[in-house]
Amino acid sequence: MIENEPDIATSDGAMNTFITHPEEAGPHPLIVFLMDAPGKREELHDMARRLATVGYYVMLPNLYYRRVRDFVMTPDSRAEMMGHMNSLTNAMVCGDVLACMNYAAEDPAARDGAVGTVGYCMSGPFAFAAAAAFPDRIRASASFHGVRLFTEALDSPHRQADRIRGELYFGCAETDEWAPKEMIDGLDAHLAALGSNYRVEWYPGTEHGFVFPNRAGMYHKASAERHWERLFDLFARNL
Repeated sequence: MIENEPDIATSDGAMNTFITHPEEAGPHPLIVFLMDAPGKREELHDMARRLATVGYYVMLPNLYYRRVRDFVMTPDSRAEMMGHMNSLTNAMVCGDVLACMNYAAEDPAARDGAVGTVGYCMSGPFAFAAAAAFPDRIRASASFHGVRLFTEALDSPHRQADRIRGELYFGCAETDEWAPKEMIDGLDAHLAALGSNYRVEWYPGTEHGFVFPNRAGMYHKASAERHWERLFDLFARNL
């Protein structure tokens, strides 16, 4: 596997980004991997590597670069994390996704054409919003225990869902205070009314953050493995 971590220029600064892809048989389709609130870290690098091993050029940007280059989650840093998380908007992250796509366009290891996105927790709505912002490029988008997917906010990503041309997948924890069933049911009804190409799937016996191996007390191995199966299938169909 090839790995590097360049600073990618954006309109707001330098976005440090972990990139990984196979050594051979390229160029590979691009997947933009959007982090959860605890930030870009080795646990997510390992997840990006797992995606890359099946034939993808995976980019994992530090979405907090406007405020901090390396955020480290500790038992005492939750308030700081929430501040970083709440500083982001869908529009800001869509700009970051565009910067990733522009960078990949100059790398011969990345293939032109269809792009995939995946977002976890706070980034579920970002992956959803990016699919609407770049409908000609992003043809597969996944959210796992995503928050703020269907809200009253003017920039709620569901408001632009009619622009999406790709396939959407929403993997939802059975118990999730950050993504309650009423929100997911509203999203499901909205996308059904639009005739979107999508799937909402519940993961029984899980809580928010169930895919992360280091999330003590919440990691659910069987469901985490199903999440990989769904991701691989989604991207194989569309990229």
